[in-house]
Amino acid sequence: MPLIADFPHLGSLTTEGGFRSLPQTTDGTFTAGSNGVHAVAATGDRKVEFVAMDDRTLAHVRSDLGYPAYYPVPPVRRDNPVRAVLMDLDGTTIRSESFWIWIIEKTTAGLLGDAAFRLEEEDMAHVSGHSVSEHLSYCLRKYCPSRTVEEARTEYFFHTHHEMAEIMAGRGREGAFTPTPGIKEFLLALKEHGVKIALVTSGLYEKAWPEVLNGFAALGLGEPTKFYDAIITAGFPLRAGSAGTLGELSPKPHPWLYAEAGRVGLGIPFAERHHVVGIEDSGAGVCSVRLAGYSVIGIEGGNIHESGTKELCDVVLPDFASILREIVR
Repeated sequence: MPLIADFPHLGSLTTEGGFRSLPQTTDGTFTAGSNGVHAVAATGDRKVEFVAMDDRTLAHVRSDLGYPAYYPVPPVRRDNPVRAVLMDLDGTTIRSESFWIWIIEKTTAGLLGDAAFRLEEEDMAHVSGHSVSEHLSYCLRKYCPSRTVEEARTEYFFHTHHEMAEIMAGRGREGAFTPTPGIKEFLLALKEHGVKIALVTSGLYEKAWPEVLNGFAALGLGEPTKFYDAIITAGFPLRAGSAGTLGELSPKPHPWLYAEAGRVGLGIPFAERHHVVGIEDSGAGVCSVRLAGYSVIGIEGGNIHESGTKELCDVVLPDFASILREIVR
């Protein structure tokens, strides 16, 4: 297995696992073999770079919007019993990634004035799991560099508001929000075992909340805010004429959504984080959970393999029945 290096608190990162060895971080701050830096490696999608030093690892979360950040990578382990589970929404709890990718596709088509436009397979890892603005920035760079993020966001929210209204009226895209097979039984089993559950999404409230309501109606689990112990979204978009909240520059793969869900939403101190596990299907989400200090269980069906983040997971499992056996012992 082609070893890149051992990264403190992360373990051995390999090219076979999807990581890329780099001579230095893309901002030039750290260079492998210089000033105590042993190695630099990036996830397969290049969204997060890791810097290995003698006794610590730093994570460089890159930004298409010009606001990168460095985070210390905390040590992580999973201690039994698991007392809390932090769960992603899109692709993990609800199968909705194809719908939101379709909205990105419609947005790009609108910007190009080409209704026949279609995203390519290589685009998929870049248009899911991150913030709306990150997704749009990628598409602008590749397909319509003369347009701005602000123009793209206007187009995006036009399509989002229309399609969400249609869905809530019962006329929307068929199969847009489908509960993941086995999720109902999994959630009820966690409740039965007294495990706290938080729902965590990089989606802005106005797109995430109708999805949660629609999915929970299909599951027959009642009011989501009464079922979950905490629900964290990326907040409200900043637009002219209204106040927004922080959410476009700080979502996954930054640690803050998962950190807030665990520490504030569930009241679990950082020192007790080893009794918490995060469940994710995307590379951005895996990095977010890991940087927040929690162990990660990946679920198949997303872009964990394509994004090169499998080695950041404790394990990647095919379904919720397997995950339940892994958690409840």
